[in-house]
Amino acid sequence: MIAPLQGIRVVEVANWMAAPGAAAILADLGAEVIKVEPLGGDPMRGATRLPKRPEGAAPIDASFQMDNRGKRGIAVALNQPDGVALVRRLVAQADVFVTNLLPERQQRFGLDPDTLMADNARLVHATLTGYGLDGPDARRAGYDLTAFFGRGGLSQLMAEPGGSAPRVRPAQGDHTAALALSTAILAALRLAETQDEGQVIDVSLYATALWTMGTDLSPGLVDGQNPPAIGRKGRPHALHGTFRCADGRALLLFMPEPHWWPKFCAAVERREWIEDERFATFHARLEHMPVLTDLLDAVIATRPLAEWSERFDQAGLIWAPASTVAEIVADPHAEAAGLFPELDHASGERFRTVGVPFAIRGADVGPRGAGPELGEHTREVLTTLGVDAQEIDSLVDAGIVGDPAYDQQGARQ
Repeated sequence: MIAPLQGIRVVEVANWMAAPGAAAILADLGAEVIKVEPLGGDPMRGATRLPKRPEGAAPIDASFQMDNRGKRGIAVALNQPDGVALVRRLVAQADVFVTNLLPERQQRFGLDPDTLMADNARLVHATLTGYGLDGPDARRAGYDLTAFFGRGGLSQLMAEPGGSAPRVRPAQGDHTAALALSTAILAALRLAETQDEGQVIDVSLYATALWTMGTDLSPGLVDGQNPPAIGRKGRPHALHGTFRCADGRALLLFMPEPHWWPKFCAAVERREWIEDERFATFHARLEHMPVLTDLLDAVIATRPLAEWSERFDQAGLIWAPASTVAEIVADPHAEAAGLFPELDHASGERFRTVGVPFAIRGADVGPRGAGPELGEHTREVLTTLGVDAQEIDSLVDAGIVGDPAYDQQGARQ
């Protein structure tokens, strides 16, 4: 099978998860990706929970691996002119440059579009920031919690009226933005080819958040109003929401069409609700939603999740459990769908990771290998630029590049 991006070269100067996540998608599609890290490493290394391992087993930085798999890694001091010169030489041979550096830092290091395109006229220059490259807040730093969930409105929209917003999980905004960035890069590569000129990409966490909440935002753009704060007892469909089972587990229902109501009533053994004038029609259920919500809460609380699972599946209802992480990693459907590909760790072990959320039939799409150790491929990559071994040793000694296989006294380990 052919990898869709075979022959495409990408240089990444980025950290954390959003921009590196996009580059990981490109690597899964077959691109050659070189990750440039500072000598101290991407701060994402070791920043999230490490999986529990048997005593004596090598640690696996699973979250870092997800966003950096299939890349070659070099360590370079960008605060040194010679270090920047090496990165610019790499970019001159690349098709794509991916970064999350704010524009002023790009200009300080000579990694801005104008400077890089002077040496590579067909370069796709892709920047991911908190708030974009234009506007009064373009220089404002932002993470997914602030730019995506906060300023992007999602936290407020997810809050119950009068209550606080639910706690968000790490990198949901980052990984959504990574999909947006990778999509833009694929389109820009096509433009660079057909127009024979470089392209500049601007993707932000803020803009991505606005796209994800577009169903609420679109009416607001017309009338300038907030959506009504309705809460559970004011929702527009009876069979829409989260309900707690007898064992404390939660399940989610979403069956907005009226024909589901009799099927649901039969499944929960409340056939009398079908003819009850308070609930017999869509509009009647809407009018009596507060009392109906209490009744639904009470009936779902009579059985554990496993029993409802069997009953609802037999009835063909549209529902899902509020799955735990432990349940998802053991989900036979996820496994059969190929959503958990394996990687080879540096220790020699194989471990599962999260795959890209798409497949291309007949194409080679998937991880090309584990993420790099810090500076693992520095020597290998610099050699492709024509830098000889003695010069690389000198660069390591001068603190310009990092090579984990070289001690600072000048001897190979």
